[in-house]
Amino acid sequence: MCYEHDISDTISHRDTLPPPSVLRHVVDVHCHPTDSEITVKTMDNLPIIIGAMSTLQADQGLVRDLATAFPNKVVPSFGYHPWFTHWIALAPYESKEAHYRRIFKDADEHPEAFQKLLEHAPEPVTLQTVLEDVRQNLMDFPSAMLGEVGFDRAFRVSYDYFSSPGELSPFTTPFEHQLAILEAQLDLAAELGRNISMHSVKSQMATVELLDRMADRHGERWMKISIDIHSCGLSPQTWLSIEKRHPNVFLSLSTVINSRSPNHRALIAACSSRRILVESDSHKIDDSTQHTWDMVLIVAEVKGWLVESSWDEVVDESQQGVVRRLESNWREFVQGNHVGPNKLSKRTTRERQ
Repeated sequence: MCYEHDISDTISHRDTLPPPSVLRHVVDVHCHPTDSEITVKTMDNLPIIIGAMSTLQADQGLVRDLATAFPNKVVPSFGYHPWFTHWIALAPYESKEAHYRRIFKDADEHPEAFQKLLEHAPEPVTLQTVLEDVRQNLMDFPSAMLGEVGFDRAFRVSYDYFSSPGELSPFTTPFEHQLAILEAQLDLAAELGRNISMHSVKSQMATVELLDRMADRHGERWMKISIDIHSCGLSPQTWLSIEKRHPNVFLSLSTVINSRSPNHRALIAACSSRRILVESDSHKIDDSTQHTWDMVLIVAEVKGWLVESSWDEVVDESQQGVVRRLESNWREFVQGNHVGPNKLSKRTTRERQ
């Protein structure tokens, strides 16, 4: 049989990729290729499919262009990331300064920092404008997802994201502001029937409550779409609670983020074999394939799945390798139309292997 049985040996040689016949079935469900320079040659040579995320006003068009140029390799995602939600006004505002003072209630406690932030901050855009932009992009690309959207309790706002992203201000975007923008985007995804790539950091209970709320609010419409919690950092216990109550929620993992903590292996072990996806979360397209493949190998190791070294041999379902299993999960994610938890039959032991 055409498999690599010694997974640990495979992982120790991560600079070695499988043949194109295997890689063409690998999907990097979440990456940021437009954050760096992309050449036609690089895209022509890209052996996998990528889910290209947008995050702020400046890169929505870049993702559009990439998906238009390479429709067979790029699944575009349009949305606004929580790190940039302070640039979005929930309602009309009197002035730029008034908007940012409304966001950062502690501006008077850090007058110099606020003035520095104000100097570099863009003119705010209204939530209505954001939603109109996302709606148009999603309608223009029938296979597009909503993403990257979410919430994040850990980040601090950069003074000038474009020139000095590492220089952070003392300010944080209020969670309630992030949540209002996130929910408005999720409502749009439910309306249009689009899958979602979601960011969640230091927000475990908020994530559980949000998913419950969206399921109650949208009912069958919500069950028609799939949600991926990307670079998932939830505890295994929290994930199992979500998995049981929300059949339309998947998780994806990346070595860039998740390998920082040993928790990701426990999460893989706990997760249903049908809910796992892989990603690179890379900001350089040249790194996407290798980073995604690294995570494929980790999933295979933890789950005890075989790793395909060829795509030619036909095998029965019980002997399917990790790439086939992950590809099947991706298909299920894309197709949506999930069965509600009250209609789910008891999972078999095989499904969790």
